[in-house]
Amino acid sequence: SPNGIGLPDFLDALKKGRSGIRKDALLEELKFQCKISGIPDLSSINMDDYFDKISQRFLFSEAVIYSVIAAKDAWKDAGLPILEKDEIDWDAGAVIGAGSISMDNELMNHFDIIYNRKAVRKLGSKITEQRMNNGGTVHVSGMLGLGNWVASNSSACSTGAEAVIMGYNWIKEGHAKRMVCGSSEGQGPSCWAGFETMRIMVADSNDSPETGSRPLNANAKGFAPGTGAAMLILEDYDTAVERGAHIYAEVLGGFSNSGAQRMGGSMVAPNSVGVQRCISGALNVSGVKAEEIDLISGHLTGTMADPLEVENWKKALNLKEGNFPYINSLKSMIGHTFGAAGSIELVACCLQMEHNFVHPSINADPIHPKILELIPEDSIPSQGAVYTDVNVVAKTNFAFGDINSCVILKKLN
Repeated sequence: SPNGIGLPDFLDALKKGRSGIRKDALLEELKFQCKISGIPDLSSINMDDYFDKISQRFLFSEAVIYSVIAAKDAWKDAGLPILEKDEIDWDAGAVIGAGSISMDNELMNHFDIIYNRKAVRKLGSKITEQRMNNGGTVHVSGMLGLGNWVASNSSACSTGAEAVIMGYNWIKEGHAKRMVCGSSEGQGPSCWAGFETMRIMVADSNDSPETGSRPLNANAKGFAPGTGAAMLILEDYDTAVERGAHIYAEVLGGFSNSGAQRMGGSMVAPNSVGVQRCISGALNVSGVKAEEIDLISGHLTGTMADPLEVENWKKALNLKEGNFPYINSLKSMIGHTFGAAGSIELVACCLQMEHNFVHPSINADPIHPKILELIPEDSIPSQGAVYTDVNVVAKTNFAFGDINSCVILKKLN
């Protein structure tokens, strides 16, 4: 994550409300209006722990690199063995999605391929397996010896949550005992130029990057772009208990749908009815009542859509006046990591449940007045972490194309 590498560092960042958004020299050089971003600092990572020397020479895709590091760390944290080269785990698979696979930075550093036929040849065959959208999935499956269903999904900002729902259903249907589920996102100007053109990236905080991402704020001016990856190991309960696994949370269920870009929805705006049906659908399949939810981990990007998202939650939950769960946005600390957002935020949900706290939405003050008309101000921690029991969490992501996903997690007691 832009504000923490590995669980201890990430947990510390969540509790302290530490931002991972910094100045971006490349965006400044290219004269983007937005000159800040959230990019993971891999300086503490020993690449020899994840890749052989040959692979390191030809790895250009940040999305693939992030996927492999996150997946191997998650696998080891789950207490699962790294198999020998001739061994296969036929009961384990993966659903690892990506919003987009970008290699802009490294390609520009290493090869001038524009109108240069000879330079194109220097890219070599390894470029293909990293440029494919399932590049992270196939690298992870080869590293871990996964012999079950191995797939890659791509649903823009909904990708990470959707991957968990897909893996959950596959295990529930009895096809696998464990699945590596998550998502990653590439980085660079080709990923972010379109959003820059749409003028939905923040451009008023270039001199104070940490304050640029302001979900729920009355003065929010757009999102800060980010990148990264996270992986979760989903496992059949009996199998996990039998081997003494550390269980962070139980997936009760999830739901995905589309607003069909109708009834006010579009390629870039949500159909509120679709959003509300997605939330209700997740609660129904999970068997959870609205009043049981302790925390909503919102999509909340720091755009004009934030008040509408809160309003959709208010209508979907239909709780009594003044009774609303905590709601927060991790994007306040890491920016919008697009395809990686759902999976990074789900890891944050698990850690908040395990350590009994709700991380703050930094930069939320002053809270948007339309939001305060809907829910109590106390529902939005902004001045620091709130330490309280967190037993049920609803995680939502809403994506370009009017696509919605909602996952319900519960602390395992």
